[in-house]
Amino acid sequence: MAAAGAPDGLEEPGMDTEAETVAAEAPARPLNCVEAKAVAGAAAEDSCAARGSLQPAPAQPPGDPAAQASVSNGEDAGGGAGKELVDLKIFWNKTKHEVKFPLDSTGSELKQKIHALTGLPPAMQKVMYKGLVPEDKTLREIKVTSGAKIMVVGSTINDVLAVNTPKDAAQQDSKAEENKKEPLCRQKQHRKVLDKGKPEDVMPSVKGAQERLPPVPLSGMYNKSGGKVRLTFKLEQDQLWIGTKERTEKLPMGSIKNVVSEPIEGHEDYHMMAFQLGPTEASYYWVYWVPTQYVDAIKDTVLGKWQYF
Repeated sequence: MAAAGAPDGLEEPGMDTEAETVAAEAPARPLNCVEAKAVAGAAAEDSCAARGSLQPAPAQPPGDPAAQASVSNGEDAGGGAGKELVDLKIFWNKTKHEVKFPLDSTGSELKQKIHALTGLPPAMQKVMYKGLVPEDKTLREIKVTSGAKIMVVGSTINDVLAVNTPKDAAQQDSKAEENKKEPLCRQKQHRKVLDKGKPEDVMPSVKGAQERLPPVPLSGMYNKSGGKVRLTFKLEQDQLWIGTKERTEKLPMGSIKNVVSEPIEGHEDYHMMAFQLGPTEASYYWVYWVPTQYVDAIKDTVLGKWQYF
């Protein structure tokens, strides 16, 4: 007699559960080498896929234009991106500096650049390009072009202290000696020149005024031999040119030891002035009928006490 069971095509309740329990309790079979590699590779691919969105972009190759553009933009940010630059050759103290500088920067900003290059304070600088460079005008306004030569005249604070102290002392000693003597204009050697009278073509004087040096030479004066003489101050070359009919002496201002002057009696709006070219008074180069308004400017320029422009 056949045992009672489930109809054909039907499973008894609980058969799936028993099969799953048996499968779970059955010990796992060790994987062979091929199977182990396949499983490890699949796991690695899943891990990479999960991290894919976090990977950084690949670095640009050395010649890539995008990378070069970023370097160029960084440089422009330091010097003013989008600004038109000009090449300048800056000369100071026998040294040349070649720089690129914004064309729309002012003379004052150029002085700051020169300070960074040379250590020369802006207040001690005379910057020359076809004359003195104005601090409040841009390089474009004064028509600076690429390749322009910029001349700088000036001394550092240490140089001024080292050089001017002996000159100041010499000037004070000279003044003390002058006070002990009779007025220069009464001495015989000067009297013979002064007795010729005031030159007709001498420059006008302004009594009681102080003016900076004019842009043209001081002319119409006499030298100790009674000949006509003119003084030209070449600031860009740091030289004083003493010109006569026969020749022109070009003197470095640093070689002039002292400058003395005295008003001319009866014509106090004019001075007689001497430039000391050597160690003693015998080296004085005398000039007569110097307009009084320029006397202080001449002394300050020659002796290194820079005028402020």
